[in-house]
Amino acid sequence: MASRSPFFQDERHFDLHPFGKVPVLLHGARRLYETAAICRYLDAAFDGPALQPGDLWERARVDQWCAVLALYVDQALVRCYLLEFAFPKGADGSVRMDRVKEAQPEVSRMLRLLDTQLGKREYLVGEQFTIADAIAAPMLDYLFKLPSAASLFADVPRLAAYVQRLHERESCRKVLIDAKAA
Repeated sequence: MASRSPFFQDERHFDLHPFGKVPVLLHGARRLYETAAICRYLDAAFDGPALQPGDLWERARVDQWCAVLALYVDQALVRCYLLEFAFPKGADGSVRMDRVKEAQPEVSRMLRLLDTQLGKREYLVGEQFTIADAIAAPMLDYLFKLPSAASLFADVPRLAAYVQRLHERESCRKVLIDAKAA
């Protein structure tokens, strides 16, 4: 059995996702887990603008960036950095600032990677919003809302502008949590 996540200890959650994580999509009698698979399914199953390019090469590039985001960027930004703020494990429930400081070089490296990938494009892969952007949006949004965001995004101006563009999208305004309201 998978190691137990400190966030989802309930056995019912492990019935939905063998690693005890989120997201999990329940659609009728069907169950699907893992972000990119869920996004691809939702894109194909429901009406709306396509989130995957028709061109096979461009689609493969979107898949590549979905994997990069799910594996490497998520590990650096979410698992090693953001979760220290969201679920502090220090003395008396405080943020372990030594862990935050230890994670910052890799956070900065991932932000530079994304900034470089954007180049002069509007989105991570091409000129339209794709699944890669949908996966990146919540991670970057949470990071952008931290008090330390100005220093984190200081050397990645294209990425900072990208996060601002994401905030202007109607779909993002509907799903990204307002830090003041949370």
